[in-house]
Amino acid sequence: MKRPELKAPWAHARWAQGAIAVAALADVYRAVELRADATHRTDASPTASGTASMVFVYATTAAAVLFLLWLGRCRRNAEVLAPGTVRASGVWTVLAWFIPVVNWWVPRRFVLDVERASADASRRPRKEALVNAWWAVWVAHSAVSVVAFSVGKGVAVPALVVAEGLSLGAAVLVIGVVQHLTGLQDRQP
Repeated sequence: MKRPELKAPWAHARWAQGAIAVAALADVYRAVELRADATHRTDASPTASGTASMVFVYATTAAAVLFLLWLGRCRRNAEVLAPGTVRASGVWTVLAWFIPVVNWWVPRRFVLDVERASADASRRPRKEALVNAWWAVWVAHSAVSVVAFSVGKGVAVPALVVAEGLSLGAAVLVIGVVQHLTGLQDRQP
């Protein structure tokens, strides 16, 4: 049986990468505005942090949707490349990101499954370390952000700097993951 023709999801990848970069920058801008509003609060006018927060929400939503579209396409390609190696269905690949606690480890496994299937089919080296580094930085960012906004009310400078540094690091790493996986699927025999 002939394998169906695969097309690497480069358009999806580029849109996701761009949206991730915008969302990361919007996150930094939002954090700076929250800090500025907390130190120079005037109750008479609308806050700049409100606008910055809306920009962040829109940018993050776009990044999440585009990333999940890209991941879904890569998952379908991986299933064609190496049938039975991707553990999750297309629906579960998306839903796992939205289930609290589960989303801290299960989606990573799915991304590694896609990476494994794509690397094996292309006979290229795997880069699990890239996926694991992205995941570790993303989880650390999530944990530090929760602490910074719960305990420090979002204005504690050290926690804010660490959270935003981790956010930017996670964005750079996930852009690399998107590039790596899409490249693997583009190099099929």
